Amino acid sequence: MILPGASLEGEDLIVRYTPNDRSNHWITAISFVLLALSGLAMFHPAMFWLSALFGGGQWMRILHPFIGLVMFVSFGLLALRFWHHNLMDREDWQWLRQIDDVLNNREENLPEIGRYNAGQKMLFVALVGCMILLILSGIVIWRRYFSFYFPIEIIRLAALVHAVAAFVLIMSIIVHIYAALWIKGSIGAMVRGTVTLGWARKHHPRWFREVIRADRRPR
Repeated sequence: MILPGASLEGEDLIVRYTPNDRSNHWITAISFVLLALSGLAMFHPAMFWLSALFGGGQWMRILHPFIGLVMFVSFGLLALRFWHHNLMDREDWQWLRQIDDVLNNREENLPEIGRYNAGQKMLFVALVGCMILLILSGIVIWRRYFSFYFPIEIIRLAALVHAVAAFVLIMSIIVHIYAALWIKGSIGAMVRGTVTLGWARKHHPRWFREVIRADRRPR
């Protein structure tokens, strides 16, 4: 888990995300961007110009649900990989009660964080909920294959659910990106797969100790 001498700054590095984790994440991220752009183009006429990115309105309508399936499957794999790291524990609730320390970067006052903090875990739950609502409502309104099985009232309700879930998902991803920019080194972890020992010790001390202990076990 520790790669000696691999840091450009001369520090040892800890593997935070494997190549499979990173490729899985970026497939999900790229799919999300494509879906957000095409979804916004279909949501309001003022944004229909975005359809040109997909070869026009007809191609956009064809591609949107298939890209949605790619994102759902890719995110599902991510969820299966990381769900056990996203279960709330006592330290997480205390972390939330000390949100003022979180916002003011007083990490020394906070309870020790594992692989993910409470904010990241809550985001994970929100993403899972949105993905489920999007896939279910998306199937109902997928005119080419499924919508004719449902009455018009259900289709209208599904379209509303789809729009609301998409809005919540977009807002959640904006928060996710902001948090990644806020905590220096987070984006690098998903690009290179590694973080420095200092970064891990500062931001996720309990996870840091778990990794160190695992690395020191006899092989």
